[in-house]
Amino acid sequence: MFCYQCEQTAGGKGCVKMGVCGKNPEVAGLQDVLIHSLRGIGHYGWQLIQSGEKIDTPTYKFIMDAMFATLTNVSFDPDRFVKYVQEANKIKSQLKEKLGDKAKSAPLGADYMAPSSKEEMLRDAPNLGIMADPNMDMDIRSLRETLTYGFKGMAAYAHHSLFLGKKDEEVGNFFFKGLAATLNESLGVPEWLGLCLELGKTNLKCMEMLDAANTNAYGNPEPTEILISKKAGPFIVISGHDMKDLKQLLEQTEGKGINIYTHGEMIPGHGYPELKKHKHLIGNFGTAWQHQQDEFDNLPGCVLMTTNCLMPPRDSYRDRIFATSIVGFPGMPYIEEHNSRKDFTPVINKALELGGFKEDEPERKITVGFGHNAVLSHAGAIVEAVKSGQIKHFFLIGGCDGARPGRNYYTEFADKTPHNTLMLTLACGKFRFNYKDYGTLAGFPRLLDVGQCNDSFSAIRIAVALADAFKCGVNELPLTLVLSWYEQKAVAILLTLLSLDIRNIYIGPTLPAFFSPNVLQTLVEKFKIKLVSTADKDLESILGTVSAHA
Repeated sequence: MFCYQCEQTAGGKGCVKMGVCGKNPEVAGLQDVLIHSLRGIGHYGWQLIQSGEKIDTPTYKFIMDAMFATLTNVSFDPDRFVKYVQEANKIKSQLKEKLGDKAKSAPLGADYMAPSSKEEMLRDAPNLGIMADPNMDMDIRSLRETLTYGFKGMAAYAHHSLFLGKKDEEVGNFFFKGLAATLNESLGVPEWLGLCLELGKTNLKCMEMLDAANTNAYGNPEPTEILISKKAGPFIVISGHDMKDLKQLLEQTEGKGINIYTHGEMIPGHGYPELKKHKHLIGNFGTAWQHQQDEFDNLPGCVLMTTNCLMPPRDSYRDRIFATSIVGFPGMPYIEEHNSRKDFTPVINKALELGGFKEDEPERKITVGFGHNAVLSHAGAIVEAVKSGQIKHFFLIGGCDGARPGRNYYTEFADKTPHNTLMLTLACGKFRFNYKDYGTLAGFPRLLDVGQCNDSFSAIRIAVALADAFKCGVNELPLTLVLSWYEQKAVAILLTLLSLDIRNIYIGPTLPAFFSPNVLQTLVEKFKIKLVSTADKDLESILGTVSAHA
């Protein structure tokens, strides 16, 4: 195997024996076969689109689901990938048949039809993976993989949106255009860079679509105080990203005496009016995803994983963790969807059997729900606070969290930001510091939780609105982005920021292994991307002072 799509990749170069994430060579090989098969689907689908045809919803859904399934810490189930590859064969055949006489000559690899058995697929895998062509230009490979990983991230957002009944033709069409391009050997570095930035632009539209899907279904997030301590009684911890799964779980547990705790990226659910009206949505359990093996250890309740990020479960809680949607692990009970509904009865019954926490903990609370609607409703006050000198600078500190040493940088950075600065945060990176009290500034909490990683759309909306108010560009605002990255959704978001020509982004804790030196140099020169160093040095560079308590 060879995989370097995430930040924790072995030695900062690539996983070749076993994925640090827990992915084994069998799953890695099947994912390589699936991605190659999707590239062929992209080729034929793009030809159909160019001839004026529309891609049907089942094909759109398959592309999103299959791409999402290969994202880090989503699915470890080889049988699921075998089924995806088999379905890819069927869809490719259907697209070719639909093209008929319109079909143009196919590039090498587009016609590949995977064998039917897992063993034969694995035989083909070494010829289809990232390093299959040892003669490929390293910069081309770097940009091809950057584009592919951006697609994996964007597929997650398109999947969540489609789950709520929303799709977008422009977003779907670009998947086929971009996947087709990955088979085009005539493209040079400028064309690949252009495609990566086009993906970033398309991902902004995709995140906007998901924002609309969530807010139309559940209302605009509102600042909401939530428990981060335990309450006595049976409970279910729901992790992942899908708000529809949370809504269905809340409805099915109503009146059953079961408390529902969010975990990880489900925490923004507490801010949506249609979700928080369920009083047994009791609070948030645990911290970031990478601590789940310790935090779920012998848990006296159930865990429902709706999407990423899943870690291989320990024996101490294998009997009480369930999967649904894209996520999966061999032997893990799976909740299917039938007619847009999921029956969570097995999870509910297990939670009641386990009994839950025995006693209440002393109450501790934090505040979530500062989406773009909530923040921009106070835009005038924010602008006045800047003009009067109360707010000197804005920081966006967030992104994907992970276990690599050095991520304490983000906690230290937040702790050392001067008291006359305001912090926005989003995604699971916020669990490094979101439980801390940073006080208030100009009538606002100094730390504003914007939401999930896809709520980068909210952060962008806020930044653009402030730039309009001050009649300047986003790069001229007193705003600095300090981002952590881990998996492929972070790649899609970074490409979105670059497509908007946002510069001077601080990123860490390491640079992606899939960036070649030349590609990295190009991004540094064009967009002034900076690798984080130390909190003191970076704050001095940004503000011209090391003062942590100005």
